[in-house]
Amino acid sequence: MDHEYLPARLTVAALVHWQGRFLLVEEAIRGELRFNQPAGHVEAGETLIEAARRELKEETGLEAQPTAWLGNYLFKPADSEATFLRTALVFDLHTDPGLHRPEDPDGDVLACHWFTLAEIAQRRAALRSPLVWQCIQDYLAGTRLPLCALQAFI
Repeated sequence: MDHEYLPARLTVAALVHWQGRFLLVEEAIRGELRFNQPAGHVEAGETLIEAARRELKEETGLEAQPTAWLGNYLFKPADSEATFLRTALVFDLHTDPGLHRPEDPDGDVLACHWFTLAEIAQRRAALRSPLVWQCIQDYLAGTRLPLCALQAFI
């Protein structure tokens, strides 16, 4: 039996939570404003954790350690030939994140926002992908996987 090979682009996302709010970045995607978790592609030589920490710093200016692995999500946008494999990591903050702003070298991130669940629900049509909402729902359902299960041999 022949199987079609599914090439997937490896990405990471940082679900950042602090005192009932979630950190989302505002991006300009094809001329439209979209909201996303800090996320991006894994670079050569990076572990998934390193990539998530780098994306978080670049897109928000925050430096933090992940507290858990939320899961892997496979997504193929209707308007793209690409399929994405997204590894989401949880960053539960225990201290005030203070003032921060994007340090995005790509210039895609316009601003950072701390939103409540209700505020995100109001912007649901403007989320970059359904994965943003799904990750939040999984987080609220209590999904937490051990970081030690994310192995890297690079």
